[in-house]
Amino acid sequence: MGAMQLHFQIMPSERDRTRGGLAPAAGDDHTRSTLPLSIRLHERMEPLEACWRALETDNPLSLHQSYDWCRAWAESHACRLLIVEGLSGGRTHLLLPFEIVRRGPIRIARFLAAPFSNINTGLYSRDFRALAAPPRLRQALDTVRGQLARHCDIFLLENMPLDWRAEASPFSDLPAVLNQNSAFQIELFPDFERTLAQVNARRRRKKFRSSERRLMALGGYEYVIAEAGGESRALLETFFQQKAARFDAMGLPDVFRDEDTRDFFRRLVSVPEADGSYPLQLHAVRLKGGNDGRIAAIAGLSRKGDHVICQFGSIDDTIAADASPGEFLFYLAIRKLCGEGVRLFDFGIGDQPYKRSWCTIETRQHDLLWSTTVAGATVAALHRAKTSTKRLIKQNPQVYAFLQRLRSGKTARPRADGADDAD
Repeated sequence: MGAMQLHFQIMPSERDRTRGGLAPAAGDDHTRSTLPLSIRLHERMEPLEACWRALETDNPLSLHQSYDWCRAWAESHACRLLIVEGLSGGRTHLLLPFEIVRRGPIRIARFLAAPFSNINTGLYSRDFRALAAPPRLRQALDTVRGQLARHCDIFLLENMPLDWRAEASPFSDLPAVLNQNSAFQIELFPDFERTLAQVNARRRRKKFRSSERRLMALGGYEYVIAEAGGESRALLETFFQQKAARFDAMGLPDVFRDEDTRDFFRRLVSVPEADGSYPLQLHAVRLKGGNDGRIAAIAGLSRKGDHVICQFGSIDDTIAADASPGEFLFYLAIRKLCGEGVRLFDFGIGDQPYKRSWCTIETRQHDLLWSTTVAGATVAALHRAKTSTKRLIKQNPQVYAFLQRLRSGKTARPRADGADDAD
C-alpha cells in the first residue's frame, strides 16, 4: 500500500467564526484550529521512525504507543499494520499505530499490542489539541469514512483515559464506552517517607520488616535489576515458568504460553535504557544462602519520562511465600524510584487488593469505537453491550466471585498483564 493520503479541512466551529474581527496572532489556537489536516495511511513503521520518536517524547503520552514497544509487537507477530498519520503545516501532529485483526469477516483496527497495554493515549503534538478540538476530529473522520472503510470496519481504541494527568484527551468527542477495568497508581515524591505516608506508612514499614526477617532467616536476599540482554532474557524465562505454574494452579490458561507473545517480551527486554527510559526492565528478589540463586519474585517495569508501569509480576509459590516476596519487591522498587525522578508508579489495569493497598489514584478508562461500515457499527454496539455487562458483573462481588469459580473449570482468557483477575 505504501502511503495513501486522505485530505480534509477541519472547519472552525461556530464560536471560532464569530470571534471578534481582529486577525489572530500567528501560532495561536485559533490559527491552528483552522489549518487543514491531512491523513496518511501507512503499512510500514520504518519511514515514520524519526517523527514517531519525536512525538513520543511528550511526557504524558503512553509508552504503549512508543516506537520500540510497537516495533517489538509488529516484528514478533508479523501482523498487518495500519498507521494513521495526521499532518498539518508540513508537520506530523498525530500517529495512531494499529494492527488489523479479523473476527470472522470483520476487520478491526486496534492498537498494536493492545492485549498487553495497560493504558493507551495515542501519539499527538500539543498543537493537535487545537486542531482536533470537538467537534472537529469527529467531523473530519466523517468526511473520509468511506475511504477508511477500504481498510477496516471499525477503529477500536481500548483502554484510553479521557482525563489523564490533569489533561483531557483530544479524542474525548469520539463515541466511547467505560471499560470494565480501571488502572491504579500512586504518586511518588522524592522523599520516600512522604510517598509512604499516603498508604499508612507505619503498617507498610512493619510489613516490610517482617518480610525481610523471613527472607534473612532463609539465608538472605539480593535486589536485582537486570541489565538489558542476556541477564534480562534469563530472568524473563523464569517469569514465564512461575506464571505458568500460577495459572495452572488457578485452572486458567497461560496467556504467556504463545511463542509469539514470548518473543514480544524477549525483544522488549533486549532494548537498552535510553535517557532514563526503558520499554521493559526486570526487577527481582534473588535468595542467598542455602537457596542461593532462587528467584522469589519478579516484576516487569516500563518507564517513560516520570511514569513507571508494572507490566506483570510473579512469585515462586514453593519458597518464601510467607514472606510476601511480591509486595516486598514493590516496596524496594518504589523506594528506589522515588530518588530517580519518577512521579507516578502505575500498577496497571485490573482491580486487585494489593493494588488498592498501595494506590491512591484510580484511573477510569474507556474504549473508543469509530465504525466505518454498517458491520462495524454492529460490532461497536455488541462491544458496548458486552463491556457494560462485564462492568455490572464486576460491581457485584458475589456474582463476580461465582463466575470466577466457574471459570477455573473452563477455557477462558485472563488479563494479558498477568493479573489474577480477568475481564
